[in-house]
Amino acid sequence: MKMRCSKNNLIELLLILVIIGFGSGIIGSLIGVGGGIVMTPVLTYMGFSPAVIASSSLIAVFATSISSTLTYIRRKYINYRLGVQLALPAIPGSIIGGFLSNFISLEHFKIYFAVLLTSVGLYILFKNKIINKTLGRTPKPLYYFIIIFGTFGAGLISSFFGIGGGIIFVPILVIIYKLKMINASPTAQFTLLISTITGLLTHILLEHPDYSYGIALALGAFFGAQLGSRSIHLINENILSKLLSFSLITIAINLIIDYIRSFK
Repeated sequence: MKMRCSKNNLIELLLILVIIGFGSGIIGSLIGVGGGIVMTPVLTYMGFSPAVIASSSLIAVFATSISSTLTYIRRKYINYRLGVQLALPAIPGSIIGGFLSNFISLEHFKIYFAVLLTSVGLYILFKNKIINKTLGRTPKPLYYFIIIFGTFGAGLISSFFGIGGGIIFVPILVIIYKLKMINASPTAQFTLLISTITGLLTHILLEHPDYSYGIALALGAFFGAQLGSRSIHLINENILSKLLSFSLITIAINLIIDYIRSFK
């Protein structure tokens, strides 16, 4: 479904999407979860089909990944070997996710996305406790299982929801590979860049994206990611994480309410 707007309304909408993309780019580059976690709910409320939501958001996630990665390359924060290693299992997942987005209704997309947002919000809120409790307790034989199937799942949800898979890449890099956040987030962005290309190409081949909205989001996201990646030393990550967590859970609750109202 494509929204119909007058010329003036369309211009206003595109400007709003640029601003949303800008904020999403900042958040995505700082925390490494992907700016799509903010952009996808906006497109959901606008009433687009799941395929258009995911593909349009991925255009902006791709821009965020490029922008952040360029800055992190100059600052030498990226572990390229680990980034490629995580990206390889994510590639087939991103292809499958693009195809699956064809077969879900908007209402079901809302409820599934609400579950994902709640999970992401809780993880961000309690990630330090989760990481500290997990360190040293994961049996080493399970590492390869977690890496392969975790990154495959990251690619799938990235392409299916249009959010990027940083919510899985970052914990793997911190918990299993023992990277510090200042290296984990940049490496996750590099991994996102690789996996997002595959997912986006799949959506393009299936003719899913709304390019006008996707490019508007991408424009804002590109410059937002530049600001975020340059400010990684200046922002209080704890405060930002809490604000983002509560915002995601609030959005999830609203999506659940919308889903329940659809049955009335």
